[in-house]
Amino acid sequence: QALLVESGGDLVQPGGSLRLACTASGITLDYDAVGWFRQVPGKEREGVSCISVGDADTTYADSVKGRFTISRDNAKGTVYLQMNSLKPEDTAIYSCAAAITYAVGHCHPDYFETWGQGTLVAVSS
Repeated sequence: QALLVESGGDLVQPGGSLRLACTASGITLDYDAVGWFRQVPGKEREGVSCISVGDADTTYADSVKGRFTISRDNAKGTVYLQMNSLKPEDTAIYSCAAAITYAVGHCHPDYFETWGQGTLVAVSS
């Protein structure tokens, strides 16, 4: 079973930047896509951004378009989420997940099978 580990979460001021990393370790399957999701207490987990491992097709939530960028380094088994112009409403637990099969646009938690533990991003002055 693949293990996904997130890193990079931190406390940052509004307008600041962070880069999250999702690294796969252990015995890995040929995942079709990796996504970043976030959740705040009392709300459903939402898709932030997803990327196809093969052709790097990307999907972004409307709330992060133009501010966040997802990328992958297949050789390192790592997917990154560069987050710029952070806002207080971006505060959440960010988790990465992997999908064995993926269709572009299906950046939703229900389509992803393997999950990391999450990392906290807090945006506050």
